[in-house]
Amino acid sequence: MWAWMNGEFIKAEELRISPFDHGFLYGLGFFETFRTYEGHPFLLEDHVLRMQNALDEFRIDHQLNTNTLYPLICELTKLSGGGDGYFRLNISAGVHDIGLAPTVYENPTIILFRKDLPFIIRGKEKTAMWLKTRRNTPESENRHKSHHYANNVHARLELSSLAEQEGFFLTKEGHVAEGITSNVFWTNKGVLYTPSLDAGILAGITRDWVIKKANVFGIKVVEGLFTQDVLEAADEVFVTNAVQELVPISQVESTHFQGKAGLIYQQLHELYVEQAGRERQK
Repeated sequence: MWAWMNGEFIKAEELRISPFDHGFLYGLGFFETFRTYEGHPFLLEDHVLRMQNALDEFRIDHQLNTNTLYPLICELTKLSGGGDGYFRLNISAGVHDIGLAPTVYENPTIILFRKDLPFIIRGKEKTAMWLKTRRNTPESENRHKSHHYANNVHARLELSSLAEQEGFFLTKEGHVAEGITSNVFWTNKGVLYTPSLDAGILAGITRDWVIKKANVFGIKVVEGLFTQDVLEAADEVFVTNAVQELVPISQVESTHFQGKAGLIYQQLHELYVEQAGRERQK
């Protein structure tokens, strides 16, 4: 596996970071995951903007730019044999002494990882379960895709296979939040529902795409705070993330849904695949 770190292309097994990096000492770092379609990273600009917002809020001094990031993606693809890949852009605060001394982190550690894209069957259904682990509160007013990931790891331990199953978080107040690695959507009588950011969830890139593109089909979207029974009364349930796209959920524990036969799921996923195809031709 190849990676790029602070200006150099490096084999993954040769990567090294300092134990004094505040990404290690205090978990101060952020990441984005995305995939390529025939070499093109879909919705890269949106991933860059979300990461930049996190860096700015926590005073990590680095300006991301798709014009510099895209050639790195292309070179990592080339070094890895030319196939599509799973990418993770990781930026941590960088090396400082022990203690919360800096008011600005001026030398962050930047790593772009690339690994082969796992085989994914589009439209393959998953099941889901309600997690005993509650969704923790965000580190600040907004939830960032940060190194503070113990809550997700703890939830992952409840599942036998994340490839076959997703776990749904509830907040401590009992509101539906999100999946371990995904955002959650469901439909009822032609209306599309999803938890609002007020539930303390990540503002997912694919989530945002779905909300915007639902208008193409005249689908009403309602964001809000919903209890578990509201989702269980749905016709369709699906989850979203940037690598797996839109994934239909056939059942949550003993409650069954339309899965991949759901009309709204089919319409939105077909549009997603079509748009990703158009983007890679540019």
